[in-house]
Amino acid sequence: MSVLGKITTLLGVGGERSAPPPRYEGITDGLVLTDTDVWAWWTCETSNSDLLGEDERDAEQARAETALTSVLAGMDVHLRVLWSPYSADDYRAEASEIYTAGQWEEWAEDRAARLDQIALPIRHVLLGVRLGGRQRPAGRRITEAAGVSPSGVPARELATWHAAARRLGRRLESSPWRCSAATVELLAWMVTREQHRGVPAPVDGRSLVTGAALAALTRGRVLPYPDHLRMVDAASDVAAWVAVLPMVSFPERMLSPGPGEWLRILAEVSYLPPDDEDQGDMVGRLAPVSPEASVRLRVLPKRQAIARTDETAKLVREQTRSASTHAIGDPGQVITDAGEAMADLRGDLEREHLSLVEDHPRLVVTSTIGLEDLRARVDAVSAHYADLGITVQVGVDEQAALWLETWPGDRVRVPDLGHVRDTAAMAGAWWWGGARVGSDHGPVIGYLTGSTPGVVRLPPLADGRDATTVAYIGRSGKGKTTAGMMMALEAAHSGAWVLALDFKGDLGGLAAAADRYGLPSRLVQMSRAHAGAADLIPLLAEAGRDAARAEVPAQLSLVTPAHLRAAGAEVALQAATNAVISSSPNPATWQVVQHLRDSADPVAAATGEALYELSQTPHGALFMGRPEPGAVPPLTTQPGVWVVQLPGLSLPGPGEERERWTSVQALSVAVMHSLLAYGVTTAGRPDLRTLAKVIMVPEVHVLTGTVQGRHFLDYIARVGRALGVRFGLDTQDATGLLMLPGVIEQLAMVVGFQLTSQPQQDALAELLGLPVCKETRERIRSLADGHGDETRHGHSITRDQRFGAATVQWDVPTAELLDLLDTSPRAAEDTDAEAAHDGVHV
Repeated sequence: MSVLGKITTLLGVGGERSAPPPRYEGITDGLVLTDTDVWAWWTCETSNSDLLGEDERDAEQARAETALTSVLAGMDVHLRVLWSPYSADDYRAEASEIYTAGQWEEWAEDRAARLDQIALPIRHVLLGVRLGGRQRPAGRRITEAAGVSPSGVPARELATWHAAARRLGRRLESSPWRCSAATVELLAWMVTREQHRGVPAPVDGRSLVTGAALAALTRGRVLPYPDHLRMVDAASDVAAWVAVLPMVSFPERMLSPGPGEWLRILAEVSYLPPDDEDQGDMVGRLAPVSPEASVRLRVLPKRQAIARTDETAKLVREQTRSASTHAIGDPGQVITDAGEAMADLRGDLEREHLSLVEDHPRLVVTSTIGLEDLRARVDAVSAHYADLGITVQVGVDEQAALWLETWPGDRVRVPDLGHVRDTAAMAGAWWWGGARVGSDHGPVIGYLTGSTPGVVRLPPLADGRDATTVAYIGRSGKGKTTAGMMMALEAAHSGAWVLALDFKGDLGGLAAAADRYGLPSRLVQMSRAHAGAADLIPLLAEAGRDAARAEVPAQLSLVTPAHLRAAGAEVALQAATNAVISSSPNPATWQVVQHLRDSADPVAAATGEALYELSQTPHGALFMGRPEPGAVPPLTTQPGVWVVQLPGLSLPGPGEERERWTSVQALSVAVMHSLLAYGVTTAGRPDLRTLAKVIMVPEVHVLTGTVQGRHFLDYIARVGRALGVRFGLDTQDATGLLMLPGVIEQLAMVVGFQLTSQPQQDALAELLGLPVCKETRERIRSLADGHGDETRHGHSITRDQRFGAATVQWDVPTAELLDLLDTSPRAAEDTDAEAAHDGVHV
């Protein structure tokens, strides 16, 4: 460095600080080209580090250390952690691709309005790598000097840089960051957002942004002040106040998980808005700060890292010798410790996949409210990191240089605010860690509550390429049934046939909600008013009359008294069923009973009389009662929501001999037989293979107590993928579900709510794929903990089809819908009061 350069650097006005900002010449998928450099950019996929076990976490962090050393060594790297509001308008625009049935426009608008209300931030983690400098022909330098340089990037040059980016990208794809090339839209947004203008980036339909379109992205005014910057919009008004905070010191040692995750915990910073005059609960008044991060770093190759260590060790030895030649004699504990540390570090560098990193971390805090609000946010960020032993402060008189340093394609402008650490410490920052679950498409059902906020999207219909069973598990009243009903409504709005078998009697609101949004629906209750609703002969008619020839005699045999069965009643049942199906234009089970009563055979007549008397009960009327003339069939295979309530079933215990069944138990099994046979036959019909189907079974432990129920669960779970059936199970018994291997192997998703006993918690942890340990048990137990003594409903740990798990808050978009779906015995007016306590409907 020249004498002049040293003087200007000392004064803080020279060197990189005074360099001009980057001049962008092209943006395309995965590349940002300036007039001097080319940077490749990738997006990093979020890892579910919040719920990783200790061994899994250590393994992934070790892989990240190796990737830093082997893939990025010797390269200039730029990490950006950015936030953007989730666009409810985008959700409105894609609603027509998700929904097809009922008043789906209103359904989608209710969800979009809710997204506007909660205004969730979405995290974007981008990794930029400098590929190299651009060589400019002499002829072009002359035309630029004359002011007539053509805009754009030559196609051959662009192809060369794309090839280099793909080569590096293939290595980054297999890293823990699972990188994919950033889209041109995302890169253009990253550039233009620095001006904080309220217009979308003009990149729709473009694969390369150059010339005037690129100039429009970077047009704006910024007014630097000693401790902040002011972004001025096109109307000359201040649109935002921004402060850049260097991270000036770190503890000598930091734990990960813990303070060492200083990039992952950005979303955890909150503050109390200064204009909030509410004197209520302070926790409820806290708002997220959402600071952004810009980290420029360079991983030293092994040889350079060892040389740097040797230089430091040499300096330590010189100071030790200098101290020994003076009267003091002792070099001091600091120098002694430094010498030992350098010796240990050199050994690690030689033995392990370890190197050194030069990094320059900055946090960017933004307010669109005012300067006072900005300073409150800055104070909150500084205090949050101070609690971790990290010093973060405003870069006074360096704001302009530090802000330019955050730009894509720029450089380190304030090198004296950097650090040197090993790659293990850098990987321990876990910038890619957080929470992630669900799909990139489909309806929004709630939001993440882990260390990275965001919406959760789950497909409500079966995927022919994967398992199709979904289990909702948890204590009563914690939201599992409501979550299942929301998924059923999402499926129905997508054109599915939904059958809900309600053994508890609290799903009446599902049919009411379906009717509210214009979906075909019917609520069938176990009473004489719905006589014949579960009659197998008409229910199975669309599958062919022969389907009922075996099912109906088997069902009636279940309720036939034992002495009549011993006398040969089962032969009479089969004969009567065959006769009615063959001769009647509209056969029904009540006609089979009447045929038996009219028979000259005494056994058949006695059987008919016994069945007739049983058909007068609420249980018997449902499957062998005579419906009112002209009654519309309550259950069909048309898309819609069909709910059958069976709260009065009294089923025999497992292994209880049939001869010991009471008449109520026999009738209960027969009713279940009707509905299960209907569900199995409908699911397996070849002509309905293309129809999306959902079968929802709350309180599934009711089924597991019978042979028919266990067979039904096992069959639907195993063949659901082939038949296009999404199977939804709702239970309070996680241990009982683990005893159904056929079901467990077909689980595509598990939604776990609060459980309190250790056996149930351990079973749920196993189903969720989480470590079975004390920490997991406490996490499951505390899912329903709200502020103070309040209970939090709808809060779950959800495991998706990719076996990723995260904490999720299920969200009902309107208070009206929440009232309709309420499964509690409380008065409806109580629901609104409880739902509004935190602004979240669950």
